[in-house]
Amino acid sequence: MLRLGVVLVLAGVATAPSVRAGAATRVADLVWDGLARCESGGDWRADTGNGYYGGLQIWPPTWKDAGGLRFADRPDCANRREQTTVGGEILRRQGWEAWPDCARELGLIGPVPGPGGGPGVCGRPGLAWPGLAWSVLAAAAAAAAAAAAAAAGAGAGGWWGDPGRTVR
Repeated sequence: MLRLGVVLVLAGVATAPSVRAGAATRVADLVWDGLARCESGGDWRADTGNGYYGGLQIWPPTWKDAGGLRFADRPDCANRREQTTVGGEILRRQGWEAWPDCARELGLIGPVPGPGGGPGVCGRPGLAWPGLAWSVLAAAAAAAAAAAAAAAGAGAGGWWGDPGRTVR
């Protein structure tokens, strides 16, 4: 759990991996994209007939309650940014438990207590880090490295500005 937060902070994004309902937070785009990949295969226009819509698979009454109607009648009719804005309000109200399976798969909430969950800390269950969580971490690390390189002026003349030392 700590690793995800550390990488996202390094990427310049303030977020907490285990957000509880009521906590205001800014979530990195790559986290929303990972959640959408898990929920809908990354299809922000998803309408699969299951009663949930858009990239984050939001139920229409939840969309309405979280202020989504200011953007569109249903989540799949809103763009990605509008869906993540409403997703942020849902997150504030319900925490990551609004997307229990995918949030667990991404390591945003702990596993269901039971076998394989690990002992954790202070009586809380341990956190599993499945493959998708590692891909989110890798993307965050790459974004942090790219941001650091851009801030340091790397890229125009090679690594760290040394024209004779390009890293490929």
